[in-house]
Amino acid sequence: MAATVEHVMGMPILVDVRDDVDLLVLEPLWAWFRWVDATFSTYKDDSEISRLGRGELELGAADPAVQYVLARCETLRRETRGYFDVQAAGLLDPSGYVKGWAVDRGVALLEAAGLRNFAVNAGGDIWLAGGALPDFDWRVGIEHPHLPDSVAAVVQVRDGAVATSGAYARGDHVLDPHTGEAPADLVSVTVTGPDLGVADAYATAAFAMGARGPGWTAHLRGRYEALTILADGRVLSTAGFPRAAL
Repeated sequence: MAATVEHVMGMPILVDVRDDVDLLVLEPLWAWFRWVDATFSTYKDDSEISRLGRGELELGAADPAVQYVLARCETLRRETRGYFDVQAAGLLDPSGYVKGWAVDRGVALLEAAGLRNFAVNAGGDIWLAGGALPDFDWRVGIEHPHLPDSVAAVVQVRDGAVATSGAYARGDHVLDPHTGEAPADLVSVTVTGPDLGVADAYATAAFAMGARGPGWTAHLRGRYEALTILADGRVLSTAGFPRAAL
């Protein structure tokens, strides 16, 4: 059992391995994250995403992974009625999907290497594989928006993703693409499910919806569940949200 962290893709990424393995097995994972950063970063002038945004690269000439991500983002834009939009700020920025997608692909690398019980935490969005040995499940606390060092809820997950979008950690960084304003009714939205990229996009969209978010998440399909913390402190969750006792 061991944990290691690297700063890549503009954030700390923590890998907590509960199997008895040499941490050298993680090297392909870190190499993958560095490739994703070089290809998709909006802060690197020579990344393919930056070049696409400036019109210096045609989509058809981009890496197949870039073409896939942007096509997936367009599907998610339609599915969320435009509340998840990679061009909401007027610039091409698929980061809201790329982070989770990169972790999903990285998890596949670790599983191919024989790992079964581990967690990958990318800036607060997490994939949890197997169990937190010696515990059977993983338990993840959702930060309380008004009480420092407290949690509002605990998620109990085995082989699944947990993504949270909110304003209390990074300020008003999620805006309603239709109005350009930050939602005032919600503090955070957490989505669990089988795919971290999709869960992250859903959480972002539901948060951007404001008061309409809980109604939208109530109809999520494909084993996705949501927990919403309202500005007045109320906590709402879908029927199947894997919430554990505090």
